[in-house]
Amino acid sequence: MALNLIRKLMLSSLFCFSAAAAAAETFVFTAIPDEDETKLVERFRGVADYLSEQLNVDVRYIPVKSYAAAVSAFRNNQVQLAWFGGLSGVQARRLVPGSEAIAQGVEDEAFQTYFIANANTGIEPTDDLSKLKDQLQEKTFTFGSKGSTSGRLMPEFYVRDTFETKPEDFFSRVGFSGNHTRTLRLVEAGTYDVGALNFKVWEKELGDGNVDTDAVQVIWKTPAYPDYQWTIRGDVDKRFGEGFKQRVTEALLSLDDPELLESFPRSGFIPASNDDYEPIRKTAEEIGILD
Repeated sequence: MALNLIRKLMLSSLFCFSAAAAAAETFVFTAIPDEDETKLVERFRGVADYLSEQLNVDVRYIPVKSYAAAVSAFRNNQVQLAWFGGLSGVQARRLVPGSEAIAQGVEDEAFQTYFIANANTGIEPTDDLSKLKDQLQEKTFTFGSKGSTSGRLMPEFYVRDTFETKPEDFFSRVGFSGNHTRTLRLVEAGTYDVGALNFKVWEKELGDGNVDTDAVQVIWKTPAYPDYQWTIRGDVDKRFGEGFKQRVTEALLSLDDPELLESFPRSGFIPASNDDYEPIRKTAEEIGILD
């Protein structure tokens, strides 16, 4: 009888320890490094604090050095949630069955890429990219990251579609800056004649007075396409408890702190689904850059 009591006490202690360990589990997320790291760290530490309060669990943001690293961290379960671009989200969800896009910025339903040019090129803005063929040909051009939707996938698609050739065969030199902010700085400085970056970074930098409009200007805007989204792993309910994925979704959709939203910059978040990003998947497959 004493032995049975000891066994019961041991089982009870083990159950309590397991429950406490589960409760102490840290929910980790990351984001593609599409801007300067200092800006990203400030933004996503704020998101971590907000989610921790809403979810009543420890939440931690970890920065990564590349788009590929963000996808790898998600694949390897080093992070359970990520702020991806359209392409990186498609890549991550292909690698982790059951993962879902759960929220996107209001502006991400109809995102755009801006083509910008250094003023010394003499290129004037137009609504028709084909009219710029003679002015753009043999210029130097920089994309953002190789894994960026707005900084590489969509601008490359429109270059190929409009000029019927690969960017490296059309421009005299093609580079990859690594992020949108750096693209802006490189074109502004004249290191590259032309570049492609997402419209939200341009508008934010312009609004903050960080653009020399005498040195650089927007020359063309792409049609709208779906882009950034929050993607979550499908096994989070098993790890953090039943209904956890829904709680994360609701927390993101309810985020209304003006300062935090401005840092994205987004006016708010709305529901998203994997189906919303089918156009991105098809485009990536069409031009051969989807692994």
